[in-house]
Amino acid sequence: MYTHQYQHTRRRRREMSGKSMDERTAVDMARLSKDCWEDVVFDEATLQVDNTDVIRADRSRLQQLVENLYRKAVEHCEADVTVTVGELDNGFYIADDGSGIPPDKRDNVFDVGHSTSESGTGFGLSIVEQIVEAHNWNMQVTESANGGARFEIIGVESLD
Repeated sequence: MYTHQYQHTRRRRREMSGKSMDERTAVDMARLSKDCWEDVVFDEATLQVDNTDVIRADRSRLQQLVENLYRKAVEHCEADVTVTVGELDNGFYIADDGSGIPPDKRDNVFDVGHSTSESGTGFGLSIVEQIVEAHNWNMQVTESANGGARFEIIGVESLD
């Protein structure tokens, strides 16, 4: 019973937008990154986009992934945080210049219900992980160049 419910839940998440994850299109990362920033409106934070890749992805699910990582950065950092979207050889990263995630806590951040914020739901990063898995990508959490958190999404098909 549990396995059936889990599979149904995963399938339902993939179909939430009315299309399957198999319907991937060309997505301009620079444009998407800026559009997502405008959609979530962060007055006291700064976005830096260093990614000109065009990748193959489900645009609506990728938008949700990017917006969730933006929210995480702004909600868990100081008000004047800078969020950077950058290129990797086989993917992209979203990093911030906040206080980062200690190495011994990085494995837990994707657990459903895990939150270090009193107002957090603990679903944002677990949703990010589900979107990554649905695309057959991989993700790792590291430290950014400025000591903040850096989420690297790899195994992404570039169309450039």
